Amino acid sequence: MNHFSLTSILLLFLGAFCHAREIALTFDDAPTPDSALMSGAERTQRLIDALVQSKVPDALFFVKAGNINSQTQQRLAQYAAAGFHLANHSYSHSSASELGPLDYSADVYKAHLLLKSQPHFLPYHRFPYMNYGKDVPSIIAVQQSLTELGYKDGYITVDNFDWYIGALLTKAAEDKKTINYERARKFYVDTLYDTIEFYDAIAQKTLGRSPKHVLLLHENDAAALFIGDLITHLRKKDWKIISPQQAYQDPIARNFPNIAFHKQGRVAAIANSKGIPESELRHPSENEEYLNQAFQKAGVITHQ
Repeated sequence: MNHFSLTSILLLFLGAFCHAREIALTFDDAPTPDSALMSGAERTQRLIDALVQSKVPDALFFVKAGNINSQTQQRLAQYAAAGFHLANHSYSHSSASELGPLDYSADVYKAHLLLKSQPHFLPYHRFPYMNYGKDVPSIIAVQQSLTELGYKDGYITVDNFDWYIGALLTKAAEDKKTINYERARKFYVDTLYDTIEFYDAIAQKTLGRSPKHVLLLHENDAAALFIGDLITHLRKKDWKIISPQQAYQDPIARNFPNIAFHKQGRVAAIANSKGIPESELRHPSENEEYLNQAFQKAGVITHQ
């Protein structure tokens, strides 16, 4: 009679563990102001509707606290009421390299005072531009300051230029050009999915496994329009959407490489610390000129 040996069962189990394909959704720059495509209020409602309809267990919105006012506060409350969480993305959205450790820490604390009493606030901090500081001593100093304030690092594992895709769509609307939304949807989903597989491949090569991933997204028009489609595509490709809290329980949360290169996320930083050059740790689409050409080739803008 055919049967699996204990070794075969163990290998199957380990294979499933190594290729877990789990990913959490996080959104930077909330609450983003109105655009030519939609108001901030509409954007928030679209995002909530898409995430709820897609049965996403949770999402983490990193708040640019300088954007909070009487109107945008309502949008943050809507995210919390829908069951999602908020975190700290600084007050001024300035680069840690430009401000230096002391001024940057002060900026984070200014945001903290506005965020700490928000419903569904979690003490995670994410650096604007994924810039952790100009050199290792500066990075260590800011990390110590964040730890003293009770924060954990809101790192990512999958970087991309979704912010630029959003900017291309907004610019087209500003210029009153006709947008082919079906092509825009495909362009968004395909581009982001490629980056997810790219960084997962780096993780498997470097770590020997697929970690619980954290996807970088932005609270922009592109996400409001197409996040549901990206989620559907991920699930078709056997990815499981998990909460950011689950993702941040992965062992790499405790692996903070003592290097200056953090801009492409935690997986890339670990890979770089093991000798993989920076040039191999950046997806081709993380380039404005590349996206300009790809956007044009995809025919997103209908020429009349």
